[in-house]
Amino acid sequence: MQVIGFNLTKISALREEQLKRASINTHIEFTKVEKEKIEMLKDSEAIKLNFRFTITYGDPNKNSDKKEDKEQNSGELVFEGLIVLSLSKDQSKEFQKAWKNKQVPQDSVVPLYNMILKKCSVKALQLEDDLNLPLHIPFPQVKKQEKS
Repeated sequence: MQVIGFNLTKISALREEQLKRASINTHIEFTKVEKEKIEMLKDSEAIKLNFRFTITYGDPNKNSDKKEDKEQNSGELVFEGLIVLSLSKDQSKEFQKAWKNKQVPQDSVVPLYNMILKKCSVKALQLEDDLNLPLHIPFPQVKKQEKS
């Protein structure tokens, strides 16, 4: 599996005026998998994978996907995009077969999640700073070293 393309198609950021003490939850989901026609690929096939990466700032006591609970979130960042993969014919068939159950092959999930996190987290940190939202990942800090 080789990544030959990554594009963000939508970035959405929302912060309520009153930011309540919030739990920060992240969620990645794949929304669509389809075969892509790319002339340059001779011995392999291309698969286009659409995804959605969401960071929500919600009530720490509520942990559900109910619409009412989502409306009570203090903030939300949403990234939508697509990844284009170059795969062998067997891998391509495996992707399409797995997608019939709305899943991605297990051996591909971790590298894809890591790529999405790497690409989106940098932009998310900037948006969190702009909107004065808590950071969804810990930021490195320098501490003064005491002399001994």
